[in-house]
Amino acid sequence: RVGYIPGWDTHGLPIEWKVEEEYRKTGRDKDAVPVLDFRDECRRYSAHWLAVQTAEFIRLGVTGDWAGRYATMDFSSEAAIAGEIGKFLMNGALYRGLRPVMWSPVEKTALAEAEIEYHDRVSDTVFVRFPILGGGPLAGASVVIWTTTPWTMPGNRALAYGPEIDYALVHVDSVAEGSLARPGERLLIALALLPQVCAQVGIATHHLLHVYRGTDLAGLRAAHPLRGQGYDHDAPLLAADYVTTDQGTGIVHIAPSHGEEDFLLGREHGIEVPEAVGPDGTYAPWVPLFAGLHVFKAAAPVGAAMEAAGGLLGRGTLTHSYPHSWRSKAPVIYRATPQWFIRMDGPEHLRARALEQIEKTAFIPDAGRIRLASMVAGRPDWCISRQRAWGVPIPVFVDRRTGEPLRDPAVVARIVEAFTQEGADAWFSSPAGRFLGNDHDADGFEQVMDIVDVWFESGSTHGFA
Repeated sequence: RVGYIPGWDTHGLPIEWKVEEEYRKTGRDKDAVPVLDFRDECRRYSAHWLAVQTAEFIRLGVTGDWAGRYATMDFSSEAAIAGEIGKFLMNGALYRGLRPVMWSPVEKTALAEAEIEYHDRVSDTVFVRFPILGGGPLAGASVVIWTTTPWTMPGNRALAYGPEIDYALVHVDSVAEGSLARPGERLLIALALLPQVCAQVGIATHHLLHVYRGTDLAGLRAAHPLRGQGYDHDAPLLAADYVTTDQGTGIVHIAPSHGEEDFLLGREHGIEVPEAVGPDGTYAPWVPLFAGLHVFKAAAPVGAAMEAAGGLLGRGTLTHSYPHSWRSKAPVIYRATPQWFIRMDGPEHLRARALEQIEKTAFIPDAGRIRLASMVAGRPDWCISRQRAWGVPIPVFVDRRTGEPLRDPAVVARIVEAFTQEGADAWFSSPAGRFLGNDHDADGFEQVMDIVDVWFESGSTHGFA
């Protein structure tokens, strides 16, 4: 009783990746190809396979409205998608913010969770000292952290402890041969993890000086292990309920640029979020000691620098499940970068409305309701921007003076009209004044060139003609 209208998602990274594969075979540089030429190649690639698949489905006997099929690259579809983005722009739910997202250094774009797969990876691990600053009974002692991502150390801005965890202040009496621990130093480590940390870093004997509750650490500040070499900011010790004694040292190094929990804790305490890593996975030019170095080659240099500075306490390796891009199969990172988001808890109350509808829907079995509701309840704001070329652009202008997106329904209408007539290529081929009209000075606005997440396109099909 329902008419089947076949449809194709024809934009996105999988198609770009296929076109780029052909470039790599012939030694061509994708970045040297004009964007409209590259988009044309992607369109032709998509059109070819759309025709092939249509013929195959018909031959298989699949019954549907093949003459009325849709594709996201149809001009009418691209216009509808732009219109849906415009709705979020106009109601205030769309915003640009700096926060860490899953990032593929190979594909140079943000990725959605659905574009991630997990494979075992051997990571370098380090134990690192953070000297406690100021006076008091802990003056001169060092907080010890453990991390599987030594490359994030240049982005460290704080340390996190568990308020209910007991922490041991120990005096190192003797060390094993080759250990980086020093007899006579005092270290602060979670009491429950003390035996395994001592074994891993080669502390042969020690004695307990005092046990502190996590809450006793409030207000303490520590020095970055590379202090004096461009890392002269303090690292405050902050309470975080997610810190556990499952592994590590019970104290977590916080790099707001490279983790969602780190970012949220940092934002709560007004800590800066440095943009330390570029799109290709190399450290930014301003990063002391490591500028231009790729993060996946940084473990040894970062470790060596910390060892030379006296901050490295131990090193090792760990085999663990690590996120990879399912297209390039390359490992990904968390990277803070300005992206476009849709607020889940903004003026449209998307989260609350979704949870309400989930509750009203019958699920068989009912476990599906619980799983979906828990996913929606914990989902962060939706990152809809991608730094690629093949897709519908996020057709937004940003005021250079205020940094705010332009919310003008007349501009949105002109964009939708242009896309209806010429497709989304109009965004790349037309001067900004075509869309801004006479009411806005084009020199005062930045034209956004990111494209929208293909999952947003899939969710826009209800608006297709």
